[in-house]
Parts: sequence; C-alpha cells; structure tokens
Amino acid sequence: MTAPGARSKAPEHFVSFEADIKPLFREFDRNSMRKAFDLWNIDDVRAHQDAIVAHVADGSMPCDRPWPADHVALIRQWVSDGSRP
Repeated sequence: MTAPGARSKAPEHFVSFEADIKPLFREFDRNSMRKAFDLWNIDDVRAHQDAIVAHVADGSMPCDRPWPADHVALIRQWVSDGSRP
C-alpha cells in the first residue's frame, strides 16, 4: 500500500512491434519494400532491423519522405529493448 502523498513508480514501458513499430510503416512503405521483405512482419523487420534503422535515420527510407525524429527514436528504442513483439 502506498502512503498518502507518496508517488508510486509507473511500470516501465517497453516499445513493442505490434503497438508501436508496425503502425509507423504505412501500406505504401510496405508495398515499396515487399520484394525484399515485409515491413508488417516482425520476423522480417527483426532480420533487417539494423539496415532499416540506418535508412530511416539517414532519411533514405521511406522513399517519399524522411521520418520525423521521434519515429526514428522509437524504432531505435525498440531495437535497444530487444525487438519485442
């Protein structure tokens, strides 16, 4: 039981593929990369995560516009957290 006025520590939030990463990839992005791998498939994204992170960080992916910095930070955090489902 927490004492009145005391702050309880919020549970740590880990970035997940389904909730946080997959929604960043639009259908356009998925279709553009489909010949190489599926951006909506966690196993494919895990297998290519280093290249994906490098390309979104340097602005060469997606092909029509760079990701905002917060999107890049999110995918980096997902990789850092262990690429959770």
